Amino acid sequence: MEGILVPITFFICTFAMIFGIRYFNNKEKMAMIERGIDPGIRKSTPQPFLSLKFGLLLVGLGIGLLVALFTVRAVFQGEMTDGEEGQAAAVYFGCIGIFGGLGLIVSYFVEKKWLDQQS
Repeated sequence: MEGILVPITFFICTFAMIFGIRYFNNKEKMAMIERGIDPGIRKSTPQPFLSLKFGLLLVGLGIGLLVALFTVRAVFQGEMTDGEEGQAAAVYFGCIGIFGGLGLIVSYFVEKKWLDQQS
């Protein structure tokens, strides 16, 4: 019974989500027309540093993986027990988070320095 219930539920939920998104998008456009705003023109702010941000994030994640690899190999030499494998996974996730965050912080300071020079 579960084998057929899951796909049906998935289909119904997907349809409801798409219908809801389109419904509220249409209501938003109708409200904009009522207020005299052209709904076709959306003002978007340029994001010139978006690729820099993602690049530094990915570089930080890569460096974090390398540091985690070398840390795990240095600390847990040879065969690992189940508990040590869990600790090794924690080292990987910790290094990914730390170095990814450092990449975003570097991106922030580069953007801030550039904006200060433009002013």
